[in-house]
Amino acid sequence: MAEQRRGFIFGLSAYLLWGLFPLYWKLIDSSGAVELLAHRILWSLVTIVALVLVRRRFGQVRALISDPRRRWPLVAGAVLISVNWGAYIWGVNHDRIVETSLGYFITPLFTVLLGVIILKERLRVAQWIALAIAFVAVVGLTIENGRPPWVAIALTFSFGFYGLAKKKAGAGAIEGMAVESATVAPLALIAILVLGFQGQATVTHEGPGYLVLVLLTGPITAVPLLLFGAAATRVSMTTLGLLNYIAPIMQFIVGVVVFHEQMSPMRWIGFGLVWLALMIFTLNGLRTRRRTMALEVTASAV
Repeated sequence: MAEQRRGFIFGLSAYLLWGLFPLYWKLIDSSGAVELLAHRILWSLVTIVALVLVRRRFGQVRALISDPRRRWPLVAGAVLISVNWGAYIWGVNHDRIVETSLGYFITPLFTVLLGVIILKERLRVAQWIALAIAFVAVVGLTIENGRPPWVAIALTFSFGFYGLAKKKAGAGAIEGMAVESATVAPLALIAILVLGFQGQATVTHEGPGYLVLVLLTGPITAVPLLLFGAAATRVSMTTLGLLNYIAPIMQFIVGVVVFHEQMSPMRWIGFGLVWLALMIFTLNGLRTRRRTMALEVTASAV
């Protein structure tokens, strides 16, 4: 139980930090999504290598690399989280913060669905109802926009499967992220060099303050991911799904209140349906958790 409690705290902290991310990425939106993604990956690797050195986790990293059953889920996770980062940065830079929040609103429901389909976790009737309502909401928003909310869909699928990959790998937070970062860092370095040779690099042209902000994307990225990695190995997929809606609430508020993104009546209805689905999902989860705890108390007394 102590490990589950620690996992819950780690997960909560990660999602609170992610909820504030739009404010940070807007500070460096003079650069393109590909360039920012490449720098984010590269400086995340630098950060995690420093942590490996400080914590002396070389043995654990080597053990992960030598174990195919744990290495390949982390390689897949590296690709998935890179897609997630790229879609998110692009969405923020193109004034689609509200749509990015939609993706993360839907993610907890998708995460639970993955738990059912792949991990054979059982889904209750109320959870099926929540999933159906969320599906109707996405269809409605697609009709409203004249196109599917591709940013939201990309974020949902990439992060949902990323959580599953982390669960399968069962790796420690630091060593797991070290393998992930090292997997995609060569591609990130190539992207930065190509942009530089083509004269399209912008990071070094915006002043020293801007450069410092870009360099800080490493630790800013690593900290919540380490917290998430620590949570993913300690709590169930269902708990991760419940925690996940904290970040999109914060991102939605930032998009509407701070950056004044437009919300049409149909868009409000679509988001309202998603929130209704999450409310049903959350209340059902809390009711089930209280019932389980009551049974455990009774069993202990007996």
